[in-house]
Amino acid sequence: MPLKEHLLEFRNRLMKAAAAIVVGAVIGWIIYDGVKIGSWSYAGVYKQLTYPFDEYKASNPDSVVTLNFGNATSAFTTQLGLSLFTGVIISSPVWVWQIWAFILPGLTKREKRMSLGVFGTALPLFLAGCFFAYQTLPKALLILFGFTPDDGKSSNIQQASDYFTFITRFILAFGLAWLLPVFLVGLCAIGVLTGKGLLRTWRMAVLLIFIASAVITPTPDPFTMFLLAGPLVLLYFAAVGVCLLIDRRRVQRGEEPDWSDLPDDQASPLT
Repeated sequence: MPLKEHLLEFRNRLMKAAAAIVVGAVIGWIIYDGVKIGSWSYAGVYKQLTYPFDEYKASNPDSVVTLNFGNATSAFTTQLGLSLFTGVIISSPVWVWQIWAFILPGLTKREKRMSLGVFGTALPLFLAGCFFAYQTLPKALLILFGFTPDDGKSSNIQQASDYFTFITRFILAFGLAWLLPVFLVGLCAIGVLTGKGLLRTWRMAVLLIFIASAVITPTPDPFTMFLLAGPLVLLYFAAVGVCLLIDRRRVQRGEEPDWSDLPDDQASPLT
């Protein structure tokens, strides 16, 4: 493809992804306050995202922490922002696929098959990361709100916009971070990385994971950093295991010599 056609293709993919997010945001707006169809009912986006806060209040009934909509437009902007957040989550199969569909034409048949496997793994991992973050939020809030002085003079009035910004960034940060093994395995599959190389540099990788977790988490507390970094370290080593299997199969197919997995200080066999 000429450069112009690549740019047009990128624009078309971007427009499709944006349209999917808009459709998802409309759905998020509709179900914001909950919906009931016959005997089936859904509590609503607002209720779901205030669940961690409600859990904290339920376990600490004397807490001085409250949610506050500070001005006339706060409730509207909050609903709009949460609807867009819902749209990103709902439309994730579409925009993840659009990313891979843009890359697919430049791949070989074998790489295309691998990319489909990567796509099939990326979406569940993204959603699993979001779900893990959602489940750990009550514990995170319990620790963070616990620093509020309980002296009868202090209060912790949470601006609704700040609270929901924290919640949505927390969830999205986990979802995107859990895609780490997908990229590592994908790079290994196309020959950019090797399992042996990833295993050799695991100490540096763990350090970088903790640094990145400290940067991308929306709060500076160490508990939130460990919540993100711990699973990422496990996912990193899971990706290393898969990459080592890819290396072994590559040697068995004759794409690499049988001495390629030997340590650097060990002599290879003579032929």
